[in-house]
Amino acid sequence: MEHEKRANLTDELADFRALVRDFVAREVMPHHARWETERIVPRELWRKAGAAGLLGLNLPAAHGGGGIDDYRFNATLVEELARAGATGPGISVHNDVCAPYFVKLAADEQLARWVPGMVSGESICAIAMTEPGAGSDLRGMRTTATPTERGWKVSGSKTFITNGVNADLVITAARTDPAVGKGVSLFVIERGAPGFERGRNLEKIGMHAQDTAELSFDDVEVPRANLLGELGQGLAYLTRNLAQERLTIGVQAVAAAEGALRTTLAYVKDRAAFGQAIGTFQHNAFLLAELATEVKVARVLLDWAVAEHTDGRLSADVAAMVKLHTTEMQQRVLDRCLQLHGGYGYMAEYAVGRAWADARVQTIYGGTSEMMKLIISRSLGLQEDRTDGRLRG
Repeated sequence: MEHEKRANLTDELADFRALVRDFVAREVMPHHARWETERIVPRELWRKAGAAGLLGLNLPAAHGGGGIDDYRFNATLVEELARAGATGPGISVHNDVCAPYFVKLAADEQLARWVPGMVSGESICAIAMTEPGAGSDLRGMRTTATPTERGWKVSGSKTFITNGVNADLVITAARTDPAVGKGVSLFVIERGAPGFERGRNLEKIGMHAQDTAELSFDDVEVPRANLLGELGQGLAYLTRNLAQERLTIGVQAVAAAEGALRTTLAYVKDRAAFGQAIGTFQHNAFLLAELATEVKVARVLLDWAVAEHTDGRLSADVAAMVKLHTTEMQQRVLDRCLQLHGGYGYMAEYAVGRAWADARVQTIYGGTSEMMKLIISRSLGLQEDRTDGRLRG
């Protein structure tokens, strides 16, 4: 019986992958180059994703969500976007980073208020932790929430916020205890709240279609009903959700590397020099053999980690290992793939060059590679536990 259930689920995943692949080919890739020029994905794309059933996969069905308690569906969606080089839509932040906070922390009234829009694409989500002076060290955040008769007044600034321009719901971390590093709480700040302002859409070296913004809060009135979870438990909540975020980044890394390798293999078989395909030169053939091996090893690690997470067994240190290994691999593979394209690899019109630039942030956000090493070394009993390192909007 269990085998039959798993087989059916595999069929469902295959059907879902086909749905996502068709959506990406039809609604994303024909427009992605224009979005990169415009530096943002239009809100209409989010509404189309909602209509296709691609948003809020794990949000409660009772409130209009997908009700799918299986991370493999989220991973499939992220994988298909990454494999196509569609770095613009910030759907992974909406689905994989933000949604779990609502699933685990939101009250029924909050779910009824926010989930329908999150599922339809009318309400785009972002999470605001990183500040100009506090990235990996979350305990150093300075944004504060001061109690009032009706709730809190939030003041401070955030930066590097993915979906920051488009966002309607921003999960915002703020200190509710004056002692530095203590009493952090999470609040949902909504579009249009007086005092909530968006700064510039930040100019990045890659991921040009993805809106990444600075946010400022000047005595923003936040009602009691917008506190997410318990007062003072924000750091614990943030830490708890990092494993899935880092695993999602690993999914992006492996899929992007697979896509680049596939493109490069086609190129070296077609491109000729000195009377033969450049892929047949021994140096290039051996290099591609090494790259294929690196990608395959990362794929095996990732698939195992996704299964572990789906079954609730993925630990924080193993998630850090996955992110460290897959993102460092992605950068090595993309760099070599670009080199094999020669001068064409340096041209923005070639997908490999854009993928190379897009990949650079992967070892930075969600926790730098150095922070991943710190977390892993702590699990080995080699470092004192001082921080849970993170840098991502």
